Amino acid sequence: MSHSSRTYQAVAAGYFARRGLRRYAGVFSLWALGVGGVISGHYSGWNLGLLAGGWGGYAMAACIIAVMYLGLVFCIAEMAAALPHTGGAYSFARTAMGPWGGFVTGLCENVEYVLTPAVIVSFLATYLAAVFETPPAWLPAYWVAGYAVFVALNIRGVELSFRVTVVVTLASLGCLALFWISALPAAEFGRYALDIGAGPDGKPVELAGGGGPLMPFGLHGALAALPFAVWLFLAIEQLPLAAEESLDPSRDIPRGIVAGLFTLFVSAGLTVWLNPSVAPGSFQLASSGEPLLDGFRATFGGGVAKLLALVACVGLVASFHTILFAKGRQIYSLSRAGYFPRFLSITHPRHKTPHLALLAGSTVALMLMFALWFGMGAERGAAVIQGLLLNMAVAGAMLSYLLQAVSFLVLRARLPGLARPYRSPLGVAGAVAAIVIAAVTLVYQLLDPVFVTGVVGVGAWFALGIAWFALVGRHRLVLSPEEAFATQAHQAAGVSVVD
Repeated sequence: MSHSSRTYQAVAAGYFARRGLRRYAGVFSLWALGVGGVISGHYSGWNLGLLAGGWGGYAMAACIIAVMYLGLVFCIAEMAAALPHTGGAYSFARTAMGPWGGFVTGLCENVEYVLTPAVIVSFLATYLAAVFETPPAWLPAYWVAGYAVFVALNIRGVELSFRVTVVVTLASLGCLALFWISALPAAEFGRYALDIGAGPDGKPVELAGGGGPLMPFGLHGALAALPFAVWLFLAIEQLPLAAEESLDPSRDIPRGIVAGLFTLFVSAGLTVWLNPSVAPGSFQLASSGEPLLDGFRATFGGGVAKLLALVACVGLVASFHTILFAKGRQIYSLSRAGYFPRFLSITHPRHKTPHLALLAGSTVALMLMFALWFGMGAERGAAVIQGLLLNMAVAGAMLSYLLQAVSFLVLRARLPGLARPYRSPLGVAGAVAAIVIAAVTLVYQLLDPVFVTGVVGVGAWFALGIAWFALVGRHRLVLSPEEAFATQAHQAAGVSVVD
């Protein structure tokens, strides 16, 4: 069959019946999905940028990134309400820029959602190893166990997935709140947060007793910290992937994603202020794999801190579980439309969850982790996994954000009559701000030799994906809900998109 010059392959009568999802989520469940997907970034990962700009430079970077996410989230809320399909970013770009635009945007998001859980489970393993005092050789066992348990929970059913998401998200926020309350009386901002200075060679040095400058590396340091500040909000954009499991996506997704972002603004602000303001301080915190555990040690002492750190693992569990959910739906939507191999979109016959997509994405992530582990040795492998895969996830996310904001602008320009139950209060200005900040963040990734390796890795991922689509995928497209909506919207508006 042909639509807008694009030929779609006919599929068997039961094709979509074997790929059904079940509706369950309301606003509160979607809020928990958004916050839960991000919250691990307030436990580990965000702190790695403190050496880039000092505390003040990092705080400025976090504010700039918060502006980017504000503009982006409002764009996503508008597009998700107008295009309530599981495809999310791919769906938006497909409607705006045709199949190639949809595939490339989906591929960017695929990098993010396959690799982000790998980074999170590596941080979770680091926390557990510190709590149980297990040797580094045990870390892969934690990875495998984490994937096995939470992939199984995600496959078990959407109802269970969202119940677990709500519980672990509330628990993770409660654990952070406990730290904030305990840190307030112990905080010594000038002594600990400002213990980074610039040495004679311009590199960061630890200042005994603190009292250093707010921004020891100036504006350049703040901009260099941008890629690290992304970890405070990365994955809030996953909510549209739950559209076909939401009870009223056009109403509930905008409410859930906006409420989630403002919750994260409060959590990020308190964490960035208070965690470096207690021992061991910003300098040492910048290289820590478990910064919240370090903070608990300062406020409660070593013995109690271990118990609290075990509880604190719930924050990493929250993000791991929810981004696994998003990964399954993202692979499922691209597969259902034929962009990825179609068998990946078959859902579980009883639970109606994309079990094959979940298993495939998790297998790829674990293979990458083990390749780095055995290729570089246990000691270096763990650090490289956290650094390299985090960098790749951030690079994929930035490219996805750029393309989603461009999709918003194109849809506003080319399909002004599209029904929009929710409209972004920031409009075009919000999209432009997101594009500019995401582009600057990517530039600073390329200027950082550590990040460059991750960007190269993303390039290799893209090369393989684009080769697949050019040779196979684009000739096997299926008229899925996203594809049907896109073609019909263009026909109704009398516009065409280059295929």
